[in-house]
Amino acid sequence: MAHDFDLFVIGGGSAGVRCARVSAAHGARVGVAEERFWGGTCVNVGCVPKKIMVNATEYGQWAQDGAAFGWDIEVRGHDWAKLAKARDAEVARLSGIYGKLLQGNGVTTFDARATLVDAHTIQMGDRKVTAERILVATGGTPQRLDIPGAELGLISDDLFTLGALPKRVVVIGAGYIALEFACILRGLGAEVDVMYRAALPLRGFDDDIRTAAVAALDAQGIRLNPDVSPTRITRVDNQLLVGMSSNFIRETDAVFFCTGRSPNTAGLGLEAAGVEMNAAGAIVVDEEHRSSQPNIFALGDVIDRINLTPMATATGHALADTLFGNKPRKASYDNVATAVFTNPPIATVGLSEQDAAARGPVDIFVTHFTPMRHTISGRQGRKTLMKLVVCQRTDKVLGAHMLGEDAAEIMQGIGIAVGMGATKADFDRTIGIHPTAAEEFVTLRTRARESGVQPPQQAAAE
Repeated sequence: MAHDFDLFVIGGGSAGVRCARVSAAHGARVGVAEERFWGGTCVNVGCVPKKIMVNATEYGQWAQDGAAFGWDIEVRGHDWAKLAKARDAEVARLSGIYGKLLQGNGVTTFDARATLVDAHTIQMGDRKVTAERILVATGGTPQRLDIPGAELGLISDDLFTLGALPKRVVVIGAGYIALEFACILRGLGAEVDVMYRAALPLRGFDDDIRTAAVAALDAQGIRLNPDVSPTRITRVDNQLLVGMSSNFIRETDAVFFCTGRSPNTAGLGLEAAGVEMNAAGAIVVDEEHRSSQPNIFALGDVIDRINLTPMATATGHALADTLFGNKPRKASYDNVATAVFTNPPIATVGLSEQDAAARGPVDIFVTHFTPMRHTISGRQGRKTLMKLVVCQRTDKVLGAHMLGEDAAEIMQGIGIAVGMGATKADFDRTIGIHPTAAEEFVTLRTRARESGVQPPQQAAAE
């Protein structure tokens, strides 16, 4: 009982709350400090409010499609304030649940900013407490580009405090958040430009998915500006002017910086506690999530590995079981399924074609089609792409990728199969559910191409 707590968690987001709650259930004395809001980014300014706004855009599209199915629906416009009220009420409800879960398990909570004094001491205002072990789970913070006038632009958090929908928006970036915001804003009625440095959006995703995403965004009337970088933002009267490296200037009402997030480690006292960080400010941890200070651990976006809420939750639970549950285990970072909630959504698990091909020969199976709903509705550009990447040597499915209706819901089940090491033969003998899009994953029979195969002359030379 030399310390006030067996575990003290700095950060009340997904990783911190799960680790704290499970640790307390195992009998540990646990404290948690959160300076902003319980539930972290995901619940308050991330996944949850974003998905609610994605749902809002879908209702508008379905209403437009209804006429083709015999429905006489009059669409009189969208009420931004009404959506915001419903969204914020749900966010408040979920945030409150996080606090109740902690208290219900006997965790001591502090609504305060916590910093480290040394490896065992935490400062919160005028109060100091000590802990045998400390977990840093403070997440990440959105970043603006370092260009003149950057302060005139908004960050991702600001979408959820806007009082009204801007008529014209420039979104800078081409990752998850950028494309999701572009689709939300366009779906609710704004004119949207997306600016990004690469030739294709969604760096790190399968190239077929990236190409299909371009077509899907273009079909919605989202203007894509690839191979450019913003150089400055200036205000002229009531509008903003965004200068680009192409010497083009775009007039707009709002600019969103969706240009990445950095680990939220500044000012936490990590240096004083002997915790090593890398050049990007992420805490360096080993496979046990232990930092350079043996009694201090870190999880979630603050270590900048796979920055996804379910990954943070899984690692938090595993760490609690390891430290206090007498059942050491790890949550795997391999084959983590993920989704991008664009219109239509994207989902993926496992290796992209380009990554798999770098490891050896693979067979590629691809299908493109128009979903039944849109063969009737006639909505242009609402296509589906589904793809499997299969190892030639083992027949294992190394990656599955989809752009289309219900992609995220479908990929959750596919993720189980890929994680278990399912082969293409396992997929082939699975009976499909008809009529669904999902059945296409188990009826792909014709190889589209092979990839990762060396040319004969190169193989002979080696």
